Amino acid sequence: MKKAGIIMIIGSLLLLGLFKFPLWNIMLGAPQYPDPLGMDIYIEGIKGVQEFDIKNIDGLNHYIGMKTIPEPKDMWEFQVFPMVIGVMVAIGVIIGLLGFFGKVSYKWFIGWFLVMSILGIMGMYDFNSWLAEYGSDLNPKAIMKLLNPDGTPMTYKPPLIGYQKMLNFDVDSWPAMGAYMMFVGMMLTIVAFFVGKKEYKKVAKKPILKTVTA
Repeated sequence: MKKAGIIMIIGSLLLLGLFKFPLWNIMLGAPQYPDPLGMDIYIEGIKGVQEFDIKNIDGLNHYIGMKTIPEPKDMWEFQVFPMVIGVMVAIGVIIGLLGFFGKVSYKWFIGWFLVMSILGIMGMYDFNSWLAEYGSDLNPKAIMKLLNPDGTPMTYKPPLIGYQKMLNFDVDSWPAMGAYMMFVGMMLTIVAFFVGKKEYKKVAKKPILKTVTA
């Protein structure tokens, strides 16, 4: 399964892009901000798209009682996620190498994909939970207290993915380069599974030649 092993290794290594590129991006545009404010979410922390974006976003949030953007030390996810990705990359490369030398079944490739998919779903759930808490846990002493038409306090949860109008802000939340690299890498592991399956069938169909000695 040489081809399958190589594809598996490449797919696994693409996840290393998460250490360089942002996983997610949230942009906030409004008439008073010709250049939208933005946040890039990495697996190791949150950074502003422009130099002062985080400071400006925190300033806006202060008026409506939202918390400041967390530092990496304030969220356990920013310590755990890099370790999880590093371990999964290492396991994927090892499986790929073992597959290259024919030491493991091609089924290990899809096994890695399933584990990574579960971890990805858990990560997205955690991210959405953080967004919900971030947008709803407001300071009761905030300068501005806005209410919904039914009289309940307004919340400011950004969308997990897509567009949302929030007061006079247009909020866009979309995957970024790191997420696309992870997606491509995971798709390659599926390709490795099918290539490995095909290679295995070819080997299984080869006739066994027996030598007869006189």
